[in-house]
Amino acid sequence: MAAPSARGRFGDYGGRFVPESLVAACAEVEAAFRDAWADPAFRRQLDQLRAEYVGRPTALTPAWNLSAELGITLLLKREDLAHTGSHKINNVLGQALLARRMGRTRLIAETGAGQHGVATATAAALFGLSCTVFMGERDLERQALNVFRMRMLGAEVIPVTSGSRTLKDATSEAMRHWVGVTDTAYYCIGSVMGPHPYPWMVREFQRVIGDEARSQCARVLAAAVPTHVIACVGGGSNAAGSFAGFADTSAELIGVEAAGGAAMGDGRDGVLHGYRSRVLQDEDGQIREAHSIAAGLDYPGIGPEHAHLGDIGRARYVSVTDEEVIPALTRLARTEGILCALESAHAVAWVLRAAGTPELPAASTVLLTLSGRGDKDMPALMQHHEQQGERSS
Repeated sequence: MAAPSARGRFGDYGGRFVPESLVAACAEVEAAFRDAWADPAFRRQLDQLRAEYVGRPTALTPAWNLSAELGITLLLKREDLAHTGSHKINNVLGQALLARRMGRTRLIAETGAGQHGVATATAAALFGLSCTVFMGERDLERQALNVFRMRMLGAEVIPVTSGSRTLKDATSEAMRHWVGVTDTAYYCIGSVMGPHPYPWMVREFQRVIGDEARSQCARVLAAAVPTHVIACVGGGSNAAGSFAGFADTSAELIGVEAAGGAAMGDGRDGVLHGYRSRVLQDEDGQIREAHSIAAGLDYPGIGPEHAHLGDIGRARYVSVTDEEVIPALTRLARTEGILCALESAHAVAWVLRAAGTPELPAASTVLLTLSGRGDKDMPALMQHHEQQGERSS
C-alpha cells in the first residue's frame, strides 16, 4: 500500500481536519516520523524490541480441525500471542519511541476494548513516561479487567461520561486534552484514524503483521500466497497491517465490520476526529452512534485508507451481527483450543458463514488475523451465558 499524498490523502480520504491549535503539533509528529522512519538506528531499535520484548514473529497457526470441517485451509496469524495480548503493542512501541525521540515525557491515549490502553501503559512504563488514558464509562464497565491492568502499570485512566460513553467519545476527549499540552505530551492514537500522519504512521508500524504472515504463508502454502486475507475492522489497524503484506498479490482482502458499526456498509463521506472517511451519520449529517458487542469495534468511522481501498475495489468490506459472534468464538475455542477476542471473532464468524459459498469456495486458502486474546471478554461472556441460561430455564 502506497504512502498518502503530500496533503495526507488516500484518494478522497484522510487529510488533517483539526483546530488551528493542533496543526503545528500534527506537522511536528509528521516531520519526526519521516526522520525516524528513515533512520536505520530507529528501525533497528524497534526491530530489537519486537523480537526481545513483544515476542515477534508471532506464530502462524493452521486451524486443522476447523479447516477440515469447512473444506478450506484456514491459517491464523496469532497477534493474541504478542506481549500484552494484542496487535496494539506493535504500533504503541513505535509511537512511544517516537515520543521519546521528540523529547515528550507523557503519553496520552484513547481506548475502547482497553487493549490499546494496556499497550500504551506498558510502553510508558518501559520508557519511563507518564501515561493518561481516556476511556468511555460504558467501556470501563465492560472491560474492567483491562482498566485494572492499566492502573497496575501506573497509568491514569480517566472516565469519559459524554455521548455514548464509548470509543468515539474517549477519542474526542483525548484530542481536546492534547490541545493544551502539545509541548510536553504525545498523543498515541491506537488505530489507522485521526489526522495525518496517524493513519499512515500506524499502518507502517502495523505492517509487520502482514510482512511476517507473507513469509510464513510462503513456507506452508503451495501457491505461497493465500486466496483470501481476512481481519476484523473497527478503525482498522490490524486489518491495515495484515493487508499491507498482501496488497501487491492476488489475495482478496476482506475487512469484517460489526453490523452495528459498519461505516463502510452504512456510512457516508464525512469528517470525524480530524480525518475524512466513511462515517455513520443521520439524515442531518450528525454522527450516528455505533453499536457492537465488541468494544473495539464500537466506533462510527473507519480508517481513511480502508475507505480508499474499498472505493478502488482492492478490498471488500462485509459485516456480521452480534448474534453470530459468540457462537463463532465458541466454535473456534472448542475446535482449536483458542479463545480469541470478541473483535477477532467477527472475522471468524464471517468465515463460518461464507465457507462453501461462492464468497469463500471450497479449497480456498485463508489467512485470518486474530487481533487479540479473549481474556478481557470473559466477564461479558459469563454474563451472556448466565442470561441465556435464565431464558432457557
